[in-house]
Amino acid sequence: MSSRKELGDAGEEFAAAYLQSRDYEILSRNFRFGRTAEVDIIALTNDTIVFVEVKTRNNQKYGTPAEAVTLKKQQKIIAAATKFLQDNDFFDKSCRFDVIEVFADNDQNFNNWKYNHIENAFEIS
Repeated sequence: MSSRKELGDAGEEFAAAYLQSRDYEILSRNFRFGRTAEVDIIALTNDTIVFVEVKTRNNQKYGTPAEAVTLKKQQKIIAAATKFLQDNDFFDKSCRFDVIEVFADNDQNFNNWKYNHIENAFEIS
């Protein structure tokens, strides 16, 4: 991958394919609220709305991908999730916040890529 954006986009594709293979229905990708709040993937499984932050790394020089989901990032995801729920009148559904860590290598066909799906990675406090 030649850029961080390309690596991140590929990681999101990988994560979306993983979720779909486990019967998650993808409701939205890259849902934005305002200038800085975004949810990478919004999915539905077992009547639960799942807001997924995808973090992709090709090394762990700066820590694990999940460690990059800071409190400030969580607050932005929660803001976007709230807007999505309002826009779609989904307040009767349960929801959770997941993080999918994607461990990439230079194989662009995803053959050696790995993931770690962290369910309920954080909550609204």
